[in-house]
Amino acid sequence: MKKNQSTKLIVIIAVLLVFIYGIFGIPHGLSGKALQQAIGKRISLGLDLKGGTHLVLQVMVNEALSDRTDSDLVRIQQDLATAGVTGASVTKPDPSHPETIRITGVSPDKTSDLRSTLDSKYGNQYTISSAPDNSWTLSMKQAEIEALDTRTMQQEIDTINQRINSLGVSEPTVQEYGLGKDQILVELPGVDDPGRVRDIIQSTARLEIHQVVSGPYTDAASAGAVPPDQELLPYGGNEPGLQGQYYILTRVPVVSGTDFRDAEPGVDENQRPDATFILTTAAGDRFYQFTSANVGKSLAVVLENKVQEVANIEQAIRDQGRIMGLSKQKATDLSLMLRTGALPASIHYLEERTVGPSLGADSIRSGVLASIVGMLAVMAFMLVYYRGAGINADLALFLNLVILLGFMGYTGSVLTLPGIAGVILTIGMGVDSNVLIFERIREELHAGKSAAAAVDQGFAHAWTTIIDTHVTTIVSAAILFLFGTGPVRGFAVTLTFGLLANLFTAVFVSRTIFDANLNRKQRGEALSIG
Repeated sequence: MKKNQSTKLIVIIAVLLVFIYGIFGIPHGLSGKALQQAIGKRISLGLDLKGGTHLVLQVMVNEALSDRTDSDLVRIQQDLATAGVTGASVTKPDPSHPETIRITGVSPDKTSDLRSTLDSKYGNQYTISSAPDNSWTLSMKQAEIEALDTRTMQQEIDTINQRINSLGVSEPTVQEYGLGKDQILVELPGVDDPGRVRDIIQSTARLEIHQVVSGPYTDAASAGAVPPDQELLPYGGNEPGLQGQYYILTRVPVVSGTDFRDAEPGVDENQRPDATFILTTAAGDRFYQFTSANVGKSLAVVLENKVQEVANIEQAIRDQGRIMGLSKQKATDLSLMLRTGALPASIHYLEERTVGPSLGADSIRSGVLASIVGMLAVMAFMLVYYRGAGINADLALFLNLVILLGFMGYTGSVLTLPGIAGVILTIGMGVDSNVLIFERIREELHAGKSAAAAVDQGFAHAWTTIIDTHVTTIVSAAILFLFGTGPVRGFAVTLTFGLLANLFTAVFVSRTIFDANLNRKQRGEALSIG
């Protein structure tokens, strides 16, 4: 029996040391400031405690849908030309319905070739129908639209995450926002320049290179009617003589954001900031073929739907280029965004809330004070009401708190204000478990059983009830974690860890202390449980 007790005691001490290391790591000194810094490195604070920026962004998924059908439109033109279907006009007739493509001008003797080409290459993605005037309509299937929507949202989240991580923001939250359709929640604890971060996130960085059809025009009206496969864009570069003018470009770019492999800020021959870029191998080959066939024509560099530069193609270009006329900050930001990938759709700023560090400090102070006062009050009550057995409960509560904080230190969980509430609730659940056990032991003692038998039966009968209460609460916490946002998840995490720790402390640790106490008593000696 004593050997078994020694083993259990070693296990308890080992667990205590392991989780103390999870809280503090290896502190540089034992002063209060050194320990506080050690805790700060192991347990991260959430937005509501550390301060920072809360953003809600609306993703314009229709832009990704429009880009997809633009690309398909060009592919359809190429595939029809390959199949010998000449004279066909492929357009998107209604800008408010970008999922629809229309084909007209096909001679009746080419109808069979047209249908065969469309069915074999686009039948899985589009519903294909014909009209009596021999026009054809391709409407993207709803399942394909929903899949594109899902991919767009995930790519937006991944790209924003990469951009924020590149800026060095610690413990950011970037996830789909459950309170609105196609919205993203962004929380950035400890941000010292929210304006720049917001610009980085909100910017689409849609750098594209288009062929110039005509221009510049002094105003939009002088450009005249623009065909569906072309677009009119304003000049947004640094040349004073071109400010306020417009260019007509091909709607489909020669290369676009997903074609860029790398980008770095730098300076040109005159020490002016610029950004150099490198294309992917496939895009470089495509760009080389295009520039080889269009020497002498003009290309426009388009950034965020504004023409930044217009240059003539003097020779074939493969996979490297340079964007000039940028400010130093713009060159740095543009390079960052191109390295992390272009967003598939633009995002609109919906909401911004800033939490100041002073509010976070007040929240921490109040939450920690509430936890300490609550824990001390509970420990005092257990000592008064259960006398000697109360020490047992108090030790279990203390170890419970150590395990909970150690868990958070090891897993890198973020402590939020609701998370502190979860800690307080865990203390209450720990007391509840001890009360169940102690009251059952009392009943067994009043029934005339010996101290050892009462302890054994008390733990045996209370165990089922403790498991039921903890499992149901953990299931509730799991639902909160799955469907809640940042602070709610913080509450669910701390509550779940605390309950798991409580199962260990209330049953294993408490039982070990009771058994050790019983081993020191003489046979028949009363148990101090009030």
